[in-house]
Amino acid sequence: MNKLWRFFQYGYLIIAIICLVEGVIKLIEKNYVTGSILLGTAVLVIILFLVKRRFRKRIQERQQ
Repeated sequence: MNKLWRFFQYGYLIIAIICLVEGVIKLIEKNYVTGSILLGTAVLVIILFLVKRRFRKRIQERQQ
């Protein structure tokens, strides 16, 4: 189960990278609203990744 969580954890980073790239592309195309939303989503996904990783590590430490 723990390996499955680790796999999904890195999925968050992939989503964040995609949102960052798309957000920058939209900002270059002068579509500021969509670009801002994508960049904000990327920041939120990165925060979610960090929180979930910290939570998973705490659970691992308790189990050992």
